[in-house]
Amino acid sequence: MDEAKKPKYNELNDEEKRVIIHKATEAPFTNEYDHNFKEGTYICKRCNAPLYKSEDKFNSGCGWPAFDDEINGAVRRKPDADGMRTEILCANCGAHLGHVFEGEGMTKKNTRYCVNSISMKFIPKGQKIDDKIV
Repeated sequence: MDEAKKPKYNELNDEEKRVIIHKATEAPFTNEYDHNFKEGTYICKRCNAPLYKSEDKFNSGCGWPAFDDEINGAVRRKPDADGMRTEILCANCGAHLGHVFEGEGMTKKNTRYCVNSISMKFIPKGQKIDDKIV
């Protein structure tokens, strides 16, 4: 892609780059959104794409925010480099979000999107969501 035509994503600090670009994981039980149960939408920190709705969030006890569903088409799955897990990425910009697990029986949907808080931004219900960067 021509450099001039590349999207200019939101600027990230070093820790955000470590997780979002270099696929690291933030420490469990130390993140911003694990215990946030306010109404709203979680968007990608890198490109503002809406990812998850608060009504799909649940307390999994794993130390990271957990959702049992995504906004339709917002998240892409790919086999993780470890060959054991399934990585989840923003479908719009490819930002690393975390991992998805199925078959644990934690919710009726039987799915747990385990997401790094640092990969997202929470927009409270009624507040304008920034335009998605494409």
